[in-house]
Amino acid sequence: MALHEGKRKLESIPVGKLGVVALSSCEELGKKVDKYLVDWRTERENEHKNTLAFSGYQRDSYLINTRISRFGTGEAKGTILESIRGMDLYLLVDVCNYSKTYKVCGKENHMSPDDHYSDLKRVIAALGGKARRISVIMPFLYEGRQHRKSSRESLDCALALQELVSMGVDNILTFDAHDARVQNAIPLHGFDSIQPHYQFMKGLLYNVKDLQIDSEHMMVISPDEGGMNRAIYLANVLGLDMGMFYKRRDYTTVVDGKNPIVAHEFLGSNVAGKDVIVVDDMISSGESILDVATELKARKANRVFLLSTFGLFTNGLKVFDDAFERGIFDKVLTTNAVYQPQELLERDYYIPCDISKYIAFIIDTLNHDSSISDLLNPNGRIQRLVARYKNGLI
Repeated sequence: MALHEGKRKLESIPVGKLGVVALSSCEELGKKVDKYLVDWRTERENEHKNTLAFSGYQRDSYLINTRISRFGTGEAKGTILESIRGMDLYLLVDVCNYSKTYKVCGKENHMSPDDHYSDLKRVIAALGGKARRISVIMPFLYEGRQHRKSSRESLDCALALQELVSMGVDNILTFDAHDARVQNAIPLHGFDSIQPHYQFMKGLLYNVKDLQIDSEHMMVISPDEGGMNRAIYLANVLGLDMGMFYKRRDYTTVVDGKNPIVAHEFLGSNVAGKDVIVVDDMISSGESILDVATELKARKANRVFLLSTFGLFTNGLKVFDDAFERGIFDKVLTTNAVYQPQELLERDYYIPCDISKYIAFIIDTLNHDSSISDLLNPNGRIQRLVARYKNGLI
């Protein structure tokens, strides 16, 4: 079952007829995933594909028609518009898609993560237990930042995971969970936190042509101690040195619900003259990662590339525009795991990293009840990509 750039060889019988439910928050990503699945399954040769076990294997689309209807008060209900009995269903939801709106008493209301999560539950409830298996693909894990208790407070992410499995969800797949240990809340159910390292490297190498990928000319930096594992993995795969910042906070003060950062202290070898990859799970306001980039430039780093799975940009893009003009960083790379506004896509410094093909590989493989271990560890694919880059083939 080796993974190739174009297709994947699968030889086992599907769990059930494949169905993809892309909620309104994930329509664009769902269409891209569906196109890959249609293309692969049309081309895939299988001597058994006309047998009963492969019934409905090749179709024009795997997307299932659903609808969320709203009442004037903002209340809602979910409806499934076609038969899903015995299907292996994959539900896609982007809880951070603030571009979606609905009317509340005649006024427009932008959807929050709570709204998207509620719509997900409505669709699951509408399935009525008729599906053979339900998997939820939630790239940004709902309430993932509230993953542990440090005082008398709610533990929202764990509650959400328990609620989903109690509704009949078998597997939950997310990207770059803030802390994957939250899966301990559902120890008897499937939970995978997927890293888009390969998509990042593909985006970087296809768009920046003069990189020297060795420890003399490049480093990987973690912006805080919580993101060390990401940076360690990427540094080891690429054969680079790694450095880390830790945040020194003022624990006597609370601003906007958190202790303000006093300074970013650096641990690592000399970055002077080196290109630097800063890798993190999310860019929220951008304040922290830009502070790190500023510190790196002060230490005479050459080019600074900011890689983040989720580009939320909650305070807008002006702060990044200003930092780019001052030469604080060179490129920002984020995935389409969350909503990307058009103004972001138009920025010269922005490189989008598409994860739709990756998700399609995962769905296609899981539908055949096959292992996704090689998908979760992209070491070999990254090595081949870097080799092609060094040989001038990219």
